[in-house]
Amino acid sequence: MDLFTTFDIAASGLKAQTTRLNTISANMANAETTSTPEGGPYKKKSVVFQSENLPFSRHLDASLAQQGKAQGVKVAKIIEDESEPQRVYDPTHPDAKEDGYVEMPNVSVIKEMVDMMSATRSYEANTTTIKSAKRMAMKALDIGRLLTGSDSSRCSGARACPTHRLAGCPGRN
Repeated sequence: MDLFTTFDIAASGLKAQTTRLNTISANMANAETTSTPEGGPYKKKSVVFQSENLPFSRHLDASLAQQGKAQGVKVAKIIEDESEPQRVYDPTHPDAKEDGYVEMPNVSVIKEMVDMMSATRSYEANTTTIKSAKRMAMKALDIGRLLTGSDSSRCSGARACPTHRLAGCPGRN
């Protein structure tokens, strides 16, 4: 797997988790909405993920071709909760039925907060993956510069420089 495949996979995860966070936010914002344009209370929405084959045209090297296509994640669909709404007795509510009950959304703010924390952690994991891949690429470029001598001015020979362990480093004793 090359560096760009890592970026593609992590980016697909970021996009999917962003959609999940937006959906959770909408659920929390509408936790008390008893009347929608469609009629009735707000219906909780959930995100369904599925694996996604990333573009193979950039990844035709032999090792990746033997392993198959790189897999990312995408949002397959956003589904609405079809369960019956909660009935709460509140005869003073403007949307109360004749019997005094109001149909409320089936949104548990506590469950939505737990889902939000999970989505946030997943988002952070993907950003950490991108940062780590970037750091590895930069280190590989630094090693290449030191080995070819194209950046010998960068290494001063100080003992604090971790690159002195490399053969060909101008600062190596």
